[in-house]
Amino acid sequence: MSRMQNVLSVVLGLLMLTLVGCADKGKTGEEMKGGQEGAMGAQESLDSEPIGIMEGRTSGPMVPLYFDFDSSAVRQDQIARMDGNAEFLKAKSVSVRIEGNCDPRGTQEYNMALGERRALSAEKYLADRGVAKANMTTISYGAEQLLLQGHDELSWAQNRRADFVIVK
Repeated sequence: MSRMQNVLSVVLGLLMLTLVGCADKGKTGEEMKGGQEGAMGAQESLDSEPIGIMEGRTSGPMVPLYFDFDSSAVRQDQIARMDGNAEFLKAKSVSVRIEGNCDPRGTQEYNMALGERRALSAEKYLADRGVAKANMTTISYGAEQLLLQGHDELSWAQNRRADFVIVK
């Protein structure tokens, strides 16, 4: 046991000497930094550009369309969102994939059909507002691409949506 204590004492002593020997007491913090380009490279701004995704899987600045339970009708409170999406799509003349999604309640077959109805409902709304049908495609994911995994109304409500993804 005393041999182990001796080895431990020597290791601790060497460690302390190493740590004390590394400190440079002769320089101030500013002198140790160097300039703008010290050992860590040039200083970078922490400001960042938005990545273009705002909600769900929808490409910004568009926003998803949310639906009521077991419905593919465009809700009254979603009209302003859809009108904004339509204006963006007409101004930019880009192609968009409309993805219909559901919450996990219901069978896989039912959710795939409901997701398709939701995507088609969104496509029809946009086409009625002047978006070229040639620039839109639809797909249903049913409940296969959930955003939230919870088993509560908030999670389910976030999963009942149509996403608008710009395609190249």
